[in-house]
Amino acid sequence: MRSTGPLSVVIPALDAAAVLPRCLAALEEGRRSGLLREVVVVDGGSRDGTRHTAASLGAHVIETAKCRGTQLKAGAATARGDWVLFLHADTILAPGWSRQVGAFLDQAHNSAGAAYFRLLLDDARWPARVIERGVAWRCRWLGLPYGDQGLLLAAEFYRSLGGFRDLPLMEDVELVRRIGRRRLTALGATATTSATRYRRDGYARRVLRNFCCLALYCLGVPPRLIVSLYA
Repeated sequence: MRSTGPLSVVIPALDAAAVLPRCLAALEEGRRSGLLREVVVVDGGSRDGTRHTAASLGAHVIETAKCRGTQLKAGAATARGDWVLFLHADTILAPGWSRQVGAFLDQAHNSAGAAYFRLLLDDARWPARVIERGVAWRCRWLGLPYGDQGLLLAAEFYRSLGGFRDLPLMEDVELVRRIGRRRLTALGATATTSATRYRRDGYARRVLRNFCCLALYCLGVPPRLIVSLYA
């Protein structure tokens, strides 16, 4: 997926062959509109054919060590667009996302800010709606969108912030906190993310685990220690 558009999409991946096709298919809208320059998939050592799947669908594939912060950092260093959208492999952007992104890019003051999408979970049950409302509250009042909502910012602004840290966890929170709540914009488009972990672990247990991880991080516990709890 290479053109002359201003936007690079960076996707960290690990054993994501089953979910990548839908993620990449949704990005085709950006190529048709002339917005999308390239998709960079950063593989962290997959064993399921992720690299082949990504390459066969037109993405530029690079490899790094298994660490999401490291993968995102490497993808940003490779990206050639003036703007970068960091996106998870199991996230699907809703139709119309490219118009929302294009409108954000057209506003000059946004070159010193960042944007994220509204989160949806691919589960029709009521606990998923509760999670979505909770995420909306967290973003509005705490200014803490997570990586599964996507993060869009100018490449130059990203570099001025120092980019992602080599963290196995909380790399998104760490960067968003440096951006600051006042420089974050919620886009009208949605990003639908897999609820597999919630269904597997149970909604209440997963929410409690995520909250504990965030609390520990805010208390200064190193992410390398928190990651054992998250896993």
